[in-house]
Amino acid sequence: MLLLGPNNTINALPQYCTPLLPCLHARLGQKSCGAPMGPFEPYVCKRGYYCPPGGKEMIICPSRSYCPEGSVAPLRCSAGSVCKEGSIKSNTWLPLAFLIIIDLALIAAIMLHWLRKRLASSRTAGGEKVMSFMNRARNGASGYKSLDDDMIALVEPRITQIHRQPTGFVAAMEDFTYQPETLYESRSGKIEEEVADTEELRAFINSLRRCIDGSQFGLSFAFADLGFHPKGAAKPVLCGITGEIKRGSLVGVLGGSGAGKSTFVNVLMGKQINTGGTVIVNGTVGKVAQYKKIIGYVPQDDVVLPELTVKENILHSARIRLPSNWSDDDIHKHVDALIACLELSHVKDSLVGSTARPVISGGQRKRVSIGMELAAAPMALFLDEPTSGLDATSAGHIMNILKVLSRLGITVVTIIHQPRKEIFETIDDLILLANGRLIYQGRESDAPTFFERAGFIFPEHANPADTIMDIITGQGRPYKRVGDTSKEALIEHWQSISQNRREELTTRPGSTTEENTALRRSIRRRGAPLHRQIYFCLSRSLLQQYRLKSSWWFEMGIASLGGFLIGLALNSKSGAIFVGLYRDNYEILSSALDYQTIPIMALLVAISIGLIASSPSVKMFGEEKLIYWREAASGHNRLAYYLGKVISTLPRILMGCLHFSTFFMLLATPRISWPRAFAANVLYFYCIYGLASICSMVTRREDGPLIATMAGLIVGILSGMAPQLSQVAKWHMTWLWRASPGVWIGEVYFSEDILPLGDLYQIEDAARVTGMVLDRYAMDLAILLVIGTVYRIIAFAELVLVKRHKQK
Repeated sequence: MLLLGPNNTINALPQYCTPLLPCLHARLGQKSCGAPMGPFEPYVCKRGYYCPPGGKEMIICPSRSYCPEGSVAPLRCSAGSVCKEGSIKSNTWLPLAFLIIIDLALIAAIMLHWLRKRLASSRTAGGEKVMSFMNRARNGASGYKSLDDDMIALVEPRITQIHRQPTGFVAAMEDFTYQPETLYESRSGKIEEEVADTEELRAFINSLRRCIDGSQFGLSFAFADLGFHPKGAAKPVLCGITGEIKRGSLVGVLGGSGAGKSTFVNVLMGKQINTGGTVIVNGTVGKVAQYKKIIGYVPQDDVVLPELTVKENILHSARIRLPSNWSDDDIHKHVDALIACLELSHVKDSLVGSTARPVISGGQRKRVSIGMELAAAPMALFLDEPTSGLDATSAGHIMNILKVLSRLGITVVTIIHQPRKEIFETIDDLILLANGRLIYQGRESDAPTFFERAGFIFPEHANPADTIMDIITGQGRPYKRVGDTSKEALIEHWQSISQNRREELTTRPGSTTEENTALRRSIRRRGAPLHRQIYFCLSRSLLQQYRLKSSWWFEMGIASLGGFLIGLALNSKSGAIFVGLYRDNYEILSSALDYQTIPIMALLVAISIGLIASSPSVKMFGEEKLIYWREAASGHNRLAYYLGKVISTLPRILMGCLHFSTFFMLLATPRISWPRAFAANVLYFYCIYGLASICSMVTRREDGPLIATMAGLIVGILSGMAPQLSQVAKWHMTWLWRASPGVWIGEVYFSEDILPLGDLYQIEDAARVTGMVLDRYAMDLAILLVIGTVYRIIAFAELVLVKRHKQK
């Protein structure tokens, strides 16, 4: 609003006087002259006052209102603001109060949960009993048996001398009577009868029977001329593998480094492309991929979530993969029985921890990894070196578990590297490989005889596994003084005695029609529906975030600091962040123009949000690729996994934006309203999380945060500040800037901050100079939402398409 000077009359119209030196200095500093330059010159209504139309009076701004420069009427302060008489800006304190209440409530809830756990732990501990037991243990006193099982479970991790009585699978292994004549038959009835006193195992068997919907628990495999020729390779990695894996057998795959063990298992399971040969499952020719839901695969590395407990890791697998008609109570009972069989009941509520910071032992981690597959009641189980990295006792324990599973009728195939004698003797059948070819396939007990017939001598009292490993790796000269001991000779020897094996395997009668029908019915029932999988993935992700509270609070602290620093940088302007040309007939009075502060503010907001949100988003998506690959390969719905993760980030986005926006708006006090600024900021957070997830899908774990941060900085710089959109249009590159979310949030701030000044300044000229479009707030937000969603669609496509062989 322009106010007429006191000497202006109809006969003495306003005139422009040459500015004095102090006024010139003020205008160069982007300020207006505080007083008229002469008796006839009009001037702008001062800040803290408003000038009603007519320009004859200047009234001080009333309380609960604020009046920026050139106000025609006082502007109402928003709810929760403190606006005294003569206020020039609106300081909104309500969001800060709301933020403090939320943070205090979260801290109180966390403390209350922690105290409850401490109290429960104290009650369980029974302090006097523990101290008494510890003292007896130090003094070498006896009396362990007088303690109850709960007490033993409590102190067992600290008192290494205690040995628990075998239960579950281990007890079944000790009680089971070995019957070679029934080696490859379904033994669920036999083993249940022999270990009738093992309640956990009986419960697990009943769950298997209900889940499998048939009398046969295992799958049989036959394969002829199995091969694998990588694209572009000079020769095949696997060639001419012919043999069979009988239902309910424990099969060991042995060979030296590079022999093709893992390749053979991957090809048999359908995890590789560019393969050849025939695979027959239960007498039916077809792809193994169609049996994915009833086949378990345990990778060599223990791919488990360290933030979850033993039971939570296994329970999630069961909820996703068990039949959809099972109730949650049934699933809990199944998982509890399995945990008991794996002898993990005393640590089921313990966090798994990472390999760098373990909470449970290596053997227990391996049993958790196996339990995640057994929770799905598989009919066949493939394992990649399950004893790798374990001590002799733990390795023997794992193999005993696998032995009992095979005795239940589940087909178990495991890659073994240099097994000791006790482990070697638990294996039913051997598949020996060298140079991607077969050397021997048959019973473990017949293997020494096979090699002795080929001229090799097995030393007395030596581990036969060591001797066989030496022979199949081409180091068999000490066991055969005369003749060829090369791997090629062994391969040719096996081929010469198994020429008719292919025809025998492919013509063997398969399963009955009733068995095949029951198998197909069992497969169809497996897996929770999509909406429940999304819910389970969401719940798991939120639980992970809760367990990583320090990361949450660190992100909130960084968001608060970012908003505080940007707000502090703009605080001195007191909300006057735009100066334009005055309306017609008064342009000559205009101060030095300021079209840059608002774009700079938007640029700082975009860069700050990019720095705040990039790294946490990478951590949410990029650190669980191994888990995703394992779950996708087991039949987990990939869309459910991704949507669960995406939805779980929304509370983090909202809270991060709340911390950032509260301090930024309180200190910077731009003219845009708090709700509108918050909506724009939260959608920009949404975009940065989506952009960072794209980066996390195609980068290594250690490179993801840096690359995502750089991507966030780039889209922030493309906000239309430097170069301006008007300049970019001359390069015909506007489409590139408009593809960045930074330019849309910049347009929101620019438009919302200068639209209230339309009566005073030529805001159309400012829009033309900068290239921004005014008054399309809803469209700006809609495009931010679309860009963030497109980012997530691209990230999901990357998730599905990158490393596809690991998802089979």
